[in-house]
Amino acid sequence: ADGDLLFNVNSDIRFNPRAAEQPEWQNEDNEEFLPTGETSIDSYPNWLKFHIGINRYELYSRHNPAIEALLQDLVSQKITSVAMKSGGTQLKLIMTFQNYGQALFKPMKQTREQETPPDFFYFSDYERHNAEIAAFHLDRQVKWICIKRKGEILILDFRRVPPVAGRLVNMTKEIRDVTRDKKLWRTFFISPANNICFYGECSYYCSTEHALCGKPDQIEGSLAAFLPDLSLAKRKTWRNPWRRSYHKRKKAEWEVDPDYCEEVKQTPPYDSGTRILDIMDMTVFDFLMGNMDRHHYETFEKFGNETFIIHLDNGRGFGKYSHDELSILVPLNQCCRIRKSTYLRLQLLAKEEYKLSHLMKESLLKDKIAPILYEPHLEAMDRRLRIVLKAVSDCIEKDGYDNVVENDFNTDVNTVTTER
Repeated sequence: ADGDLLFNVNSDIRFNPRAAEQPEWQNEDNEEFLPTGETSIDSYPNWLKFHIGINRYELYSRHNPAIEALLQDLVSQKITSVAMKSGGTQLKLIMTFQNYGQALFKPMKQTREQETPPDFFYFSDYERHNAEIAAFHLDRQVKWICIKRKGEILILDFRRVPPVAGRLVNMTKEIRDVTRDKKLWRTFFISPANNICFYGECSYYCSTEHALCGKPDQIEGSLAAFLPDLSLAKRKTWRNPWRRSYHKRKKAEWEVDPDYCEEVKQTPPYDSGTRILDIMDMTVFDFLMGNMDRHHYETFEKFGNETFIIHLDNGRGFGKYSHDELSILVPLNQCCRIRKSTYLRLQLLAKEEYKLSHLMKESLLKDKIAPILYEPHLEAMDRRLRIVLKAVSDCIEKDGYDNVVENDFNTDVNTVTTER
């Protein structure tokens, strides 16, 4: 239905560059992209195909070929301009490509083997480029797994993280020489080891001592495809009810009140619809990665409260493989609710033949800067998966299966689909 699509490209005047005065929607031959039914969708750049595929239930459909093509663009398109992203605590760069697509670049700050230092608070942890890449693969689970039951097929995946790919970037030709950002340009220097370095401007780790240095001028990073511009598709930012205190000494309310979920469930939008189940999905996702930094989340405003949570900004995941942060699972432990589709998926990924770590390793090998995760991180995901399943099992024992596991299957059709 049109109401389930973020954009109705055949009638939306905003998608006509002449009407919207969007000269940037032009290709090298100066031909305009007109997603108004006047041209074939095949002529659109892949970033635009991704944008117009977004709907109420997912960022992209299971069979959207534009996603693989977009991942290829992220690692191969010529970078035409670079600027620092404002806001946030650590350096991030906005990169624009020759086809006018844009992506957020997070540079490599730690090696694969390094863990978050034990004395670091979660809010001062590094943002890791490989965590962004791994989060995308975990979220979509590219190897399609099917459960066959009475001819019904369920494909297991979320598709709530924008496409992310790893890329080796030449700091001289692809950042310094193409930026018009003088503040960024002024922070470039040559190190005593004769490597090109820069540090930019931000509130954490932007100094000569924390400079990003190439070898001699190559640097690894993650590139996350931009979502549609806010002028075209407004997003609503929500405070995560289980947000941490972001304070060295204070605790959040949920950390001291075991009945906190009851209070949340009486507050809109958690008092109706699927939002509380979306939070549980996000909780499992974050626990598997070890991500403690989920202070806010976003949804597309057009869809109101009946839509999915976008899983943005996952750079603080995969920091520790030797520690499982059980506090991330508190929402699940307190609320004792989970989607049936998610529960079945987790049970399947715990089986030896569909082992989560094996599927992740296989999926991540497709990235240009593989290997993405150090082996102990993959093993930690299997361990954490068992912890999640034990938590759900304890909830079922306490409250009963039907009160814990929400049947989100549409059984009115032959193919089982999840009501996300």
